Amino acid sequence: MKIYSFFRSGTSHRLRIALNLKGLAYEQIAVDLRREEHLADAFKAINPQQFVPVLEADERLMIQSPAIIEWLEERYPTPPLLPGDAGDRAQVRALAAIVGCDIHPINNRRILEALRHRFGADEAAVNDWCGTWISAGFDAIEALLAKDPQRGDFCFGTTPTLADVYLVPQVESARRFKVDLARWPLVQAVDAACAQLDAFRKAAPGAQPDAG
Repeated sequence: MKIYSFFRSGTSHRLRIALNLKGLAYEQIAVDLRREEHLADAFKAINPQQFVPVLEADERLMIQSPAIIEWLEERYPTPPLLPGDAGDRAQVRALAAIVGCDIHPINNRRILEALRHRFGADEAAVNDWCGTWISAGFDAIEALLAKDPQRGDFCFGTTPTLADVYLVPQVESARRFKVDLARWPLVQAVDAACAQLDAFRKAAPGAQPDAG
């Protein structure tokens, strides 16, 4: 397997976590977003959307991290990232979707670059923008975690699920955009529990070969 990724990309981060949790080996091919390598024709031929990550596996080039992670879950079902019960799966998917659908898409690089270059936002304004949507999402996640009497150390139960795969990179992003995490103790506790696992530690942005 090969992944085309950028060390600081939240979507690349979540894919690395999923691959690590599945115990799968992969080669990383760095696509430096700072140098706009994702906009070059060579990468456009790999992914017409010009986003990372891309997974090369089974003689396919797969794009969009939600689709890739679903493929991983189907292709390599053990250990599972989704619980066995349909209602529980809906709960885990909902937690993941708060990040994947409602926080990350409006805080990703192309949005922030538009704020900077088209609308004249300085870094304080960019951080405020990101903080607004991260805070709204984390408020919801914190409330949902608090309502689950069966929750263990992770977002759901006693082992990591898809929800943790999505949440941890967003916590990393929150720190980068100077969001004070103090008001979300349960989110922080999940992040701390995940940080004890090699699958998460090895996936962290600072641990990647292209970090720096």
